[in-house]
Amino acid sequence: MNDFDAIDLRLLDALQADASLSNQDLAARVAVSPATCLRRVKRLVDAGVVERRVALLSPDKLGAGLSAILEITLDRQGAEHLDAFEARAVQEAAVQQCWRVSPGPDFVLVVQVADMPAYHALTQRLLTQHANVRNIKAFFSVKRAKFDTRITLPPP
Repeated sequence: MNDFDAIDLRLLDALQADASLSNQDLAARVAVSPATCLRRVKRLVDAGVVERRVALLSPDKLGAGLSAILEITLDRQGAEHLDAFEARAVQEAAVQQCWRVSPGPDFVLVVQVADMPAYHALTQRLLTQHANVRNIKAFFSVKRAKFDTRITLPPP
């Protein structure tokens, strides 16, 4: 689905800003009727353009204060080894994002844990010898200057 008109783009923009809006409020914000809004949003969801609607929580206020970005290089890099590591990584609750990348490391993970002992426990579970990991480069966040989930939308 790539045929987005101005209404679709306004809906997507409004949903990215605040997915908790009621259908009435969303319709008013994008200047369409509630019935049109409901039908359009359903079409965007059914087409997979809107993957999920979630609440973004503050890790600092919830005691999950350690963020890390990990570069992972595997020892053996055949498709089955990449798939096996990826499957392990996506099952870990602390792994917020898992990217298979190239060139450079094989994976980049974004993880969120409570503290350094929780990070150590995660590395023991996920990055042990059984995981086929050759090298780990960890970057620990000292300040989050920007965090945004919005995607820049094309012009109508």
